[in-house]
Amino acid sequence: MTEGVPPDQVRASDVDRKAVQDRLHTAHAEGLITLAEFDTRVGEAWQATTRGELAKITADLPVPQPVPIPTPPVPRRHRAPTALRVLGTIWLSISVLNVVVWGLVCLTTGHLIYPWWLWVAVPPGAVLGAVWWMVDGGRDGKEKRTALE
Repeated sequence: MTEGVPPDQVRASDVDRKAVQDRLHTAHAEGLITLAEFDTRVGEAWQATTRGELAKITADLPVPQPVPIPTPPVPRRHRAPTALRVLGTIWLSISVLNVVVWGLVCLTTGHLIYPWWLWVAVPPGAVLGAVWWMVDGGRDGKEKRTALE
């Protein structure tokens, strides 16, 4: 600051006056002062020449509390239910085993055999996929809906 001048005697800038006006606006919005008081005090703030005069205008008002900044929610990693993971592992293991058996038969006979393993893999895989989608998709849908609300 300026040397030799007490802090309350330092000249007030328009930024200082605007800050007091904003504080008075907040006080009025909180019901601490009436509209008439707000109008009078804002006029006094813009007429003030020193920071000491500005401090007197808001001296009877409580110190404003800082507004807490909300932290964004941490997205939770979603895992499928254990039963679905086990069933998916069993289905995948049986499907891979059938493809390997089919491939070995094709290699040993020298002929391309009808892909019978599709009948073992696709229908149960489709059912498992539909169940997985219904269980897992429903949860994702709820999370998306609550995030939008």
